[in-house]
Amino acid sequence: MGGSVSADTPAAGWRLLGEVPLLAGLPEERLRALWAASAQRTCPAGQVLAAAGEPAGYLPLLLRGSVAATGTTASGRVVRFGQWSGPCALDKIAVIDGRGHTATFTALTPCTVRRLRRDRFLALVEDPAPDAAPVRGHVLRVLAGQARRQQERFMATATGSAEARLAAWLLEEAATAAGGRVPLPGTQAELGHLLGVTRVTVNRALARLRRDGLIEVGPRSVTVLAPELLGRRAAG
Repeated sequence: MGGSVSADTPAAGWRLLGEVPLLAGLPEERLRALWAASAQRTCPAGQVLAAAGEPAGYLPLLLRGSVAATGTTASGRVVRFGQWSGPCALDKIAVIDGRGHTATFTALTPCTVRRLRRDRFLALVEDPAPDAAPVRGHVLRVLAGQARRQQERFMATATGSAEARLAAWLLEEAATAAGGRVPLPGTQAELGHLLGVTRVTVNRALARLRRDGLIEVGPRSVTVLAPELLGRRAAG
């Protein structure tokens, strides 16, 4: 299967589904069937893929691009929960429990999304066939991991200093970033929303970490220079 596969190549597009961690390991015939049962959507940067609370009739499979998840508090404040880059499946919890999307998902870059009907996804998860077992196991691991990370994030937000929260976030993102270079989620104000602090507080925390030689701050990214020392800051 030499070379990369384009999401716009119908003949081999189904192979892209195999790159989605949730569906990795499924045999070719399963992937072909899921590709045939799903519809493709191309979204420019800034377009909303799914709005918080709207029925989750489809599982969004992000094949290319990056999206951010946000919510709005009762006071009107926008809170950013995180961002994801393809290939991945978005908002699996909402599709499983049928209670509506958990957040508003907005394209940060041009995105290619494959929308798989909820009933087809649930049928795959509930299928007793041996080749569907990895999907069931993956769903359980993903949900357990999300619940654990959410609990840890709530604890950090409630008890950690702004510098510790920022350091922990940078380390988590740097683990999968090329060369330790972490793209910033938009503006410093948006990063503040993600961490539960103000833009000014984020700016001061970045300045302290940069002054101490732990990070290098660029126009739209932060490079982690001393991960072990940054880990000590994250631990408070």
